[in-house]
Amino acid sequence: MNPVMRAQYQNVHHQAHATPPRRPGIGKLFDLNSHKGFSLSTMVDTESAPIVPNAQAQAQAQARERHLQMQKEKYDHQLAKRRANKPTDKHMPDGVEDLIIGDGVQQYKRLREVEKKLDSVMMRKRLDMQDARQSTSKKYKTLRIWISNTVENQGWQGNSLDEDAFDFHTGPDGTYRMKIEGRLLEEDDGDSSDKDSDEEDDELRGGTAPNGDAMDHDGQTPKKPRSPAFPQRTKLSHFFRRIVIDFDRSKSSQPENLAPIEWEKPEVPRNSTVLPAAADFDCLEFERKSDENINCTINFSRDDQPQRFLLSDALADILDSKEEDRESIILGIWEYAKAMGLQQDEEKRLVQCDDRLRKLFNRESFYFPDLIPQAFLVEHLKAVPPISIPYTIRVDPAYHSHPNPPPTVYDISIPIASHSHPPPMPNPQHLQVLAQQDSRLALLIQGIQQSKAKHAFLTEMSVDPVGFLKR
Repeated sequence: MNPVMRAQYQNVHHQAHATPPRRPGIGKLFDLNSHKGFSLSTMVDTESAPIVPNAQAQAQAQARERHLQMQKEKYDHQLAKRRANKPTDKHMPDGVEDLIIGDGVQQYKRLREVEKKLDSVMMRKRLDMQDARQSTSKKYKTLRIWISNTVENQGWQGNSLDEDAFDFHTGPDGTYRMKIEGRLLEEDDGDSSDKDSDEEDDELRGGTAPNGDAMDHDGQTPKKPRSPAFPQRTKLSHFFRRIVIDFDRSKSSQPENLAPIEWEKPEVPRNSTVLPAAADFDCLEFERKSDENINCTINFSRDDQPQRFLLSDALADILDSKEEDRESIILGIWEYAKAMGLQQDEEKRLVQCDDRLRKLFNRESFYFPDLIPQAFLVEHLKAVPPISIPYTIRVDPAYHSHPNPPPTVYDISIPIASHSHPPPMPNPQHLQVLAQQDSRLALLIQGIQQSKAKHAFLTEMSVDPVGFLKR
């Protein structure tokens, strides 16, 4: 190498490896000698390199979407193939009647019309049965009440003091025992049958209680209980939530003997048919002291589930009923508005009031959902008053001279919830046969459609074969 060029090369190489001068005012930024293996090119490459994890996640998400799309397309293809293999159309193609001799097509169409009507009737009946199964209707039955009383230790019964005896001890006070019994009469009992009524009265007076349990009476042989030919009867306490006996005031009677007697049903779950033993009875009985006749009033407060209310005259005129529960009231007003055509065309829930509804709500129109809180109906609903039965407790000898004094009998009309029986389930074998026949009919209709298409193809080809083939 030329000596001059070699000297210049060495000078340049020495300057390249010399320590760079310090920049005034800023200080040392990087110490390349202190970071071994670190270079500016390495730093630049690292910052400009792509982030591998984010790229992988994005690729996986795209692959997953493609997989789901392929599965959806495959599923749609299978459904289309299944529909093609198993047709469901049972409509006869138009124009087939012109190609077939006879009236078979017309008969088939008439059968299809009958089938449509039958399906409509069955659907309507099915919906009616579902509504009847979900809701409970009320029907009234007769509850017969027997009220009687017996006496003990009365003066006329021979327990009076001897005037010549020197015994100043008072004898036992005269008492009476009052008994209230009840039984729900079934349809086959019929109070028109005097024989059945006499047997019931005999049972209650001296033989068997309405629930079949024998009662002990002195000097009488209890009758055999009836065989349970029907389900167990609902007892008296199930129909009432409260029974109160109020006594008329008398100057000669002690106040403690005239205090009201009250029974109240304990809290039970709603629609429960099981009551505690102390609250499940057919007979309410008590004993008190008295030696004179007493007038009393027995008040029965019904236990209606759901609670029923006494309606005002304006509301009763619309519903054609004196008492109803809340749900029946709302439904009755809705049915009345539909029957009278009072609903707005654009908004069916907006009702235009007629004379009866205007008298009830004192407005020209109302929004039906506003009735749900029943703010408009509070003044038209009242609690159903208790059933009051008057009775005179007889302790005089004229009444008790008969060996078995007849009880006082009352008949009370009680609303009973009537649950409709569920419709019978169809036979699965019959349903399977019907499904097979429908599939077979659909295949026949598909064959007729294909035959009609072939007939049209061949007919058009036979008219002008050359022009048909050119097309």
